[in-house]
Amino acid sequence: MEPAAIERTIRDAWPEAEVEVAGDGRHFDLVVVTDRFAGLRKIRRQQMVYALLGDAIARGELHALNIHPFTPAERDERAGGSWSGS
Repeated sequence: MEPAAIERTIRDAWPEAEVEVAGDGRHFDLVVVTDRFAGLRKIRRQQMVYALLGDAIARGELHALNIHPFTPAERDERAGGSWSGS
């Protein structure tokens, strides 16, 4: 699976989300920033992202996915107001 396909899948479901994907075709690091995560624990946020990508995981297109879910406020706090994605 290509990083662009992962990004497209998430943006199709959550158009407001900021998404960054890096990976080698089967193993990916994924940053998702959306207000949908407000008030939710990290595990619930990850479950929400996995739900969007479940079909690709079931088909074996995604083998490993490292999800970094943030709200915009958390992103800003973490990056000092400037988001670099890392």
